[in-house]
Amino acid sequence: MSKMLIRVDVDLSDELVSAFPYLTARHHRASTTLTGEIADQQELQGLLALLDSLGISVIEVVTVPDD
Repeated sequence: MSKMLIRVDVDLSDELVSAFPYLTARHHRASTTLTGEIADQQELQGLLALLDSLGISVIEVVTVPDD
């Protein structure tokens, strides 16, 4: 399991954020970062596909190093 940070190009509404209960959302001006544990590549691809199907562009995906 890897901790990931996913930055998208919109400020996600609370309703959209609730679609990702295992991720923590941080709102920024005109963008949102979602951070949390992603089990594997398949789960990450599913998350990215869901964002795409919602018309949300992903700006970056970063693996967060362990503390």
